[in-house]
Amino acid sequence: MDTSRKHPLYAPLAPPGGSSGLRMPATGGGAASGCFRQGVASAGSRAPRLGWAPERDDEMADQMAPAGAPHGAAGEAPGETRRDFLKLTTGAFAAVGVGVMAWPFIHSMNPARDVLALASTEVDLSPIQAGQSVTVVWRGKPVFVRHRTAEEIQQARATPLSELKDPQPDQGRVQRDQWLVVLGVCTHLGCVPLGQKPTDARGNYGGWFCPCHGSHYDTSGRIRLGPAPTNLAIPEYSFTSDTQIRIG
Repeated sequence: MDTSRKHPLYAPLAPPGGSSGLRMPATGGGAASGCFRQGVASAGSRAPRLGWAPERDDEMADQMAPAGAPHGAAGEAPGETRRDFLKLTTGAFAAVGVGVMAWPFIHSMNPARDVLALASTEVDLSPIQAGQSVTVVWRGKPVFVRHRTAEEIQQARATPLSELKDPQPDQGRVQRDQWLVVLGVCTHLGCVPLGQKPTDARGNYGGWFCPCHGSHYDTSGRIRLGPAPTNLAIPEYSFTSDTQIRIG
């Protein structure tokens, strides 16, 4: 038998890299030492593997995992991270686009400059003499500003609260004794009472009189007689100086 010829079934397999991963059992027969005899193994030894294979299981996992993936991440698809990034980017651009389109509509709901200007009204008190009244417009409503005399102040404070339909002390309706600021709107049906001009009727209590249904107000703007249920309202105002107030 010619031992120099090797049977093709017994040719050792090599991996694409070149070196064989097989461990060939040692034989004593010169030319036959490179041959692999299938099924022959020493007692208690591990049978050799046919063909090339990695020696450790973790090498197999590394070969199956994509490049750059951590160990044990062979089952993850590389496109999932890219898909999540695209979703986040698309959502962010969509949110910005909605905000850009909605801003003109939201901005149009803000009050115009002329409306903001009417939100407050400045009143110069220096030309108003004692006993006189002026009417200014604030937010489309008349506001009565009266420079009260000492007699009018005394008359308002001498009135017992038990005689008032809507009890309020005079001191709680003014910031400075001589200046009374009230809304010029009757609390019955919204009429504008008389009493701002020297020739106007001021009713039985020297304040204002609403001729529509006969409501009488005193020198503190409190209802004294007639169908009006409450006193003339006090708007929000403040003194910016001794001779000027800001309403609103």
